[in-house]
Amino acid sequence: MQGTLQLQWADPPRALPGRVQAQPQLDAWLDMGPGQRVALDVAQAQRAAGDLYALANRRVAVSYDTRTSIATSSKVMSASGALPAISTIVPTDRLPQRALAMGADGRVMSSAPILGATRWVTLMCKFADIATEQKPRSFFQDQYGNAPGQLGHYWAEVSYGQINLAGSSAHGWYTLPKPRSAYLADVNGKQKAQLSELFSDCASAADADVDFAGIQGVNLMFNGELDGNSWGGGACATLDGTYTCTRVTWSPPWSFANLAPLAHEMGHGYGLPHSNNSDGDSDTYDNPWDVMSDAWRHATTDATYGLLPKHPNMYQRERLGWLPASRKRIVAANNRETLEFVLDAGSVMKTANTQLVVLALPAQPDPYKTVIYTLEARRRTGTYEANLAGDAVIIHRLEDYGIAYSVDRDTPAANFSSNEGSMLKVGGRWSTPDELHWVEVVSATAQGFVVRVGPRPRAMSSPAPVLVRPTPVASSSPATPRPSSPAPAARPQVARRRGCDALPTLLRLAPVCALLER
Repeated sequence: MQGTLQLQWADPPRALPGRVQAQPQLDAWLDMGPGQRVALDVAQAQRAAGDLYALANRRVAVSYDTRTSIATSSKVMSASGALPAISTIVPTDRLPQRALAMGADGRVMSSAPILGATRWVTLMCKFADIATEQKPRSFFQDQYGNAPGQLGHYWAEVSYGQINLAGSSAHGWYTLPKPRSAYLADVNGKQKAQLSELFSDCASAADADVDFAGIQGVNLMFNGELDGNSWGGGACATLDGTYTCTRVTWSPPWSFANLAPLAHEMGHGYGLPHSNNSDGDSDTYDNPWDVMSDAWRHATTDATYGLLPKHPNMYQRERLGWLPASRKRIVAANNRETLEFVLDAGSVMKTANTQLVVLALPAQPDPYKTVIYTLEARRRTGTYEANLAGDAVIIHRLEDYGIAYSVDRDTPAANFSSNEGSMLKVGGRWSTPDELHWVEVVSATAQGFVVRVGPRPRAMSSPAPVLVRPTPVASSSPATPRPSSPAPAARPQVARRRGCDALPTLLRLAPVCALLER
């Protein structure tokens, strides 16, 4: 089957103190046209695609191990239907020429670069049974501004000017044709918002006012709770008379009141997955270094836009084509040199120094399984990064189909990676688990750190025997220096004499010999 791959992430609000954090959710769909959608098993899709997130909002072909007849239907096909075994998912669209098929670090580079103008449209929609309008249109319009603390400024900064939000606009409030309850369905005993229906109805209500031509995304704002989550990813609907698939976010009031969760959902729209830390639990919102993990903790605050977003990790920025190639440095798996360089913080817009270091490990037969470690510097400075946990080099492990896990040197790892173990500071040293690489932070600079990276010490294949020196014997006379020339050839050994035979002839008296024989 061929169609447009749609990924939709559900993100709950931050848990109240003493409460367990609700879990995220990821849904995957193949959209083949109006009313023709097939739900994809996420675990199967991840294995079949390798980097599923790189294919979000793109045309793909999906193959199954068992050939099944697929009837065209106006209803969404169930994930529990007759398509359980996805074998392959590959893109069928063309990537820009600058996109690489394989990185020098051995990992597949299948992401499509996102460059230039990415115009978003905000649609404010209220349920038929809820009259409240929490914010005026001007609030949402100003969110797209280019001043510090606004979305236009934020995305230009984290992309190093590679993207902008030029032409983005806000519209509404529009009244939906149904009450809130009509947009909720019972799925496995839980309420779930019907995202495609919300998108379609909201876009239809705004269609007479809004020019959707050439848009790159739609931010939907609702005046009531959805299903307890905000959502981000993609969806398809008829816009200006044309069936269109695009990036979409769905935000209830608690989400759009703060810029941080809205930027998090827009990140999903750009194809960014969640990040995580290395404590091994099921909570993905425990890495406060990354807006794509914990958008709430250690965030700066704006009087108008609430909590502001931190930067995403450097690897995710690089895979979207935002990091200039000159600022990335790869240390090969077989590196035998000690390297020292300046690592500038990711918040530095213009620099000739390195901002991302990749520690490559041996390539695996399945390139999607190749593990790498990355180094990036973070400094408490600027509009978005001033409230970070500290100034340090942050280490990430890239695995699990492209998920970035911040590395914690503490044992056991902390629940939230804002601890000292997650920060490599001046004088700190760390080695990859296989000890193939070691890293040391030598000193701090005005914009980052001086970092030294070296290889595992080489071991001799045939070590020489250990030299054992005899214990010296004290003597009243000076020790005779040993000659530096080679020792002469060994003489034939003479049998050692014992008893009276060892005495001079004159001393071989009977009483003396008797004593020696005792």
